Amino acid sequence: MERLDKIISNRTGISRKDAKAAISAGKVTVSGKIIRSSDFKVGENDEIFLGCNKISGNAHIYIVLNKPKGYVSATEDPEQKTVIELVPPELFRNGIFPAGRLDKDTTGLMIITDDGDFAHRILAPKKHVPKKYAVTIDLPVTDEMEKGFSEGIELSDGICKSAKLLKTGDFTCEVTLSEGRYHQIKRMFGCFGAKVTELHRLSMGGFCLPENLLPGECRELTNEELALIESKVNE
Repeated sequence: MERLDKIISNRTGISRKDAKAAISAGKVTVSGKIIRSSDFKVGENDEIFLGCNKISGNAHIYIVLNKPKGYVSATEDPEQKTVIELVPPELFRNGIFPAGRLDKDTTGLMIITDDGDFAHRILAPKKHVPKKYAVTIDLPVTDEMEKGFSEGIELSDGICKSAKLLKTGDFTCEVTLSEGRYHQIKRMFGCFGAKVTELHRLSMGGFCLPENLLPGECRELTNEELALIESKVNE
């Protein structure tokens, strides 16, 4: 059981003072009843609404974002827009962060959470959670590239693990990685003199970016989707 004002503050990012004011004003309901007491104890199965927005009652939050271009993968930045700014108030919690990074100009599937253990499980190289990307380059995709990716390419920080490259067009392909080095795909194609012009993450583990999630949109993941993300761990 936890205080209502604390839950609202932690899970929306508003101050405890503003949370108490909203409760006193009758803007908060718990399981369908208006609650005006800030120290009201909320149970695990209670549904909380702040106005029309439902406040998640789970111990942790797991969000899938379709990242658009122009946002950096950080919790805060004094000069640039961050992916956290795309999280709506009803999903926001203190302590959320992007689980892994996508470059500012890279789009697609991103997971945002406040669960550090979960982030480690899906990002640690030893866990081998595959991540698939749609890639466009400025040169034709060649058999030599496919072979090189499969065998492992030597970069300045060591040889990459074997990666799968599937040609989908003259200048397009899908690349599946089981590790996540800095600018890895761009650096790998750079070894063949090619420049990546578009990069879009399609999937993580067994979970694919939902087709109905538009760029800049996000939603909470289901338990089944969370299991899919980890479904190929250590396979």
